[in-house]
Amino acid sequence: MKPMNAASERKTRKRFTRTGFVTSTGGEKTVSVSLDNVVKHPRYGKYIHRRSKLAVHDPKGQANLGDQVEIAPCRPISKTKSWRLVRVVRQAKLPVRPAQKA
Repeated sequence: MKPMNAASERKTRKRFTRTGFVTSTGGEKTVSVSLDNVVKHPRYGKYIHRRSKLAVHDPKGQANLGDQVEIAPCRPISKTKSWRLVRVVRQAKLPVRPAQKA
């Protein structure tokens, strides 16, 4: 039997990711992402649209308003920010970035 060291024992697992749309680019390294979810009502069976708004860490500033992005959970970076930007899936057709004040 082959001896195993600590590095080979660790299994690399892919963490789950979610996709959503950027709704705000207020902070310098923070964007707000809206996640839409459709759930079935337990009693009546009607499908209900649920929306979650998350603060996402974007260190490079690559996400713009309206972009579809992929996010993954991470360690807490601030009080409300515990998600990080993985990649921009699709850019918005008309990128809208608010004018910066001089």
